[in-house]
Amino acid sequence: MRRARRSAVPVIAVWLLAACISTPVTQPDVTATPSSSAAPTDRPVTTNTPAPTPTLIPQPADKPPVSFARVDFTRGTAAGVTGTGPIALAATGLASGTYDDPFGARGIAFQSGSWTSEWTPVAFAFDDLVASWNADTPPGTWIKVEMQARGNGRETKFFTMITWASGDGDIHRTSTPGQQDGDGDVNIDTFSRAKGAAPLDAYRLRVTLYQRPGTTTGPSVRMLAAMTSAPFKYEIPSLFEGAAMQLQVPPFSQETHAGEFPEYDGGGEAWCSPTSTSMVVAFHGAGPTPDELDVFPGDRYDDPQVDYAARYTYDWNYKGAGNWPANVAYATRFGLDGFVTRLRSLNEAQRFLNASIPLVASINGKLPGFLLGETNGHLLVIRGFDANGDVITNDPAVKTNEEARKVYRRADFERVWLGGSAGIVYVIYPRGKPLPPNVPGLPPNW
Repeated sequence: MRRARRSAVPVIAVWLLAACISTPVTQPDVTATPSSSAAPTDRPVTTNTPAPTPTLIPQPADKPPVSFARVDFTRGTAAGVTGTGPIALAATGLASGTYDDPFGARGIAFQSGSWTSEWTPVAFAFDDLVASWNADTPPGTWIKVEMQARGNGRETKFFTMITWASGDGDIHRTSTPGQQDGDGDVNIDTFSRAKGAAPLDAYRLRVTLYQRPGTTTGPSVRMLAAMTSAPFKYEIPSLFEGAAMQLQVPPFSQETHAGEFPEYDGGGEAWCSPTSTSMVVAFHGAGPTPDELDVFPGDRYDDPQVDYAARYTYDWNYKGAGNWPANVAYATRFGLDGFVTRLRSLNEAQRFLNASIPLVASINGKLPGFLLGETNGHLLVIRGFDANGDVITNDPAVKTNEEARKVYRRADFERVWLGGSAGIVYVIYPRGKPLPPNVPGLPPNW
């Protein structure tokens, strides 16, 4: 469950973890016991034309410290993995072992390979990191994403960000509890530096690809990235610099699903994230096929794509469907790309809307006009701005689909978005579609 301090303007953003209203539950650690005799020696990924190392843009003191970077698959260290994007398991050199699913079977035999990025420098001392991935995991396969940070002359351990599969027939996708140490912890989907820990100024990501023996099609990873950030004092409201516009995003209500599938957190206010994700996926003309919806949830449900999304975004450790990057990873099953980042302002959000990319935004706090008056974690869709710069949303916290289009005053929205989640958004867009340019003179945050 998300909680955040709230204060008068100016607002100090308080970082939040996971989304919607669902209480994280401590569960046994995810374990994988590889066969040490089969573990290959790490070897570098090679390419004839490695990409140049990007120049680090300094972080201005008067702007929110946020950075986003995709890994370069032409650089890094591989063991049992081949390719320079996407990457996949190699034919030889795989490790073998067994995986104990904390929510299912024990001793699941696997073969695996891993890829580790180079160190990614960050232009400021960061406190938080959220990883994103776009991957294909056919039946019998899954992946694990980890991060390691460094700073002040030391390196942290590798922290597990997710054990993930697009389906749920082999393993249960899950975040990993119980990782806290003197450097930090992972709360569902966000690594946070421990209070009092030395500063961090670089990180690297590792992804491990798994397949069960005899699987004919292995997993692959198209994109791996991370957003890093640090607290900032926002001045609210911001000046509206754009023009009135809105995207025609189909409206869905989370409340019409109240009580559905309690094994996936039961609909209603717990399903704000998969409902919002479903709206954006539908806007792009994508989503599960009729045959897939016939299998689950069946023909007895309105807007069945919401139920489908809730099942296939569900994080079994979190006991909810609000894991931020798991929602984006779900969307990328349908010919889309996506990632989680933080935006510095609504004017940055407008850049995406002008490119026909609606955004799923995380909010927290008191919001006049919101169905429940106040939220300790909610997701909705930013779809436009009116002539005053007020925010046009599709808010799933309504009783019917027809009520979902809601306009929130600019300052009120900024207090719960910038001041609540520090500007978290899901960016979901058609595969290969160009993104708007980053703001010049600032570290890129998409």
